[in-house]
Amino acid sequence: MSKTARSKAEEQFTATQKKDKQFLQEKESARNERAEGVAKLKALRQAKEIVDKEIADAAEAEKAAKAAAKKKKKKA
Repeated sequence: MSKTARSKAEEQFTATQKKDKQFLQEKESARNERAEGVAKLKALRQAKEIVDKEIADAAEAEKAAKAAAKKKKKKA
């Protein structure tokens, strides 16, 4: 028994829809992976900026303490 042209067309259409759906899922998955990677890099950069600022603040505080000690020594 041969299939009618309509049933063949329906099968092809269904197969095309399935491929399209799979492609869109893969595309969304890739987009999510990229977004996660960007978020991770952003978090790492922000953490580095915080650490760098803490180091700079500590160095500035140490420099101020040394200057104060030197000034105090001169007065004494």
